[in-house]
Amino acid sequence: MDPKRIRQVSVFLENRSGRMAKITTALGQEGVDIRALALADASDFGILRLVLTDTEKGVSILKAKGFTVRVTDVIAVKVDDHPGGLGALLTILENAGLNLEYVYMLNHQTPDQAVFIFRFDNPDKALDVLTSNGLSVLGEDFVLGKTSN
Repeated sequence: MDPKRIRQVSVFLENRSGRMAKITTALGQEGVDIRALALADASDFGILRLVLTDTEKGVSILKAKGFTVRVTDVIAVKVDDHPGGLGALLTILENAGLNLEYVYMLNHQTPDQAVFIFRFDNPDKALDVLTSNGLSVLGEDFVLGKTSN
């Protein structure tokens, strides 16, 4: 796997009370930590997107609990945290003709910087555009807390 890509677990769940609690409790009981999380919902179902400290173990746990799970690649980008910082990045992506499927933030403890997790329809092109524009693309080790950038 490309070291600049991050494996994300998507869990499809019914919009019922307690479903998210069941997922997070099951992962926690088995020692799998959640590093990033986003929830998108519709009237009858939701998609919970997770970056986990152990993707394979997390997938196994969730499948054993009866959840439908998919693993996809996402890209984390560090952005200066000031008004217009994200807009400047999104303009670069727009000018390159990249389609952004979704984005969410990673809890990151560095002042004046934010980390966004992106899903692109063309991740190879996205990586080329991001790096050629001098943007800081963070790998899975950083997101999982194994290195600092």
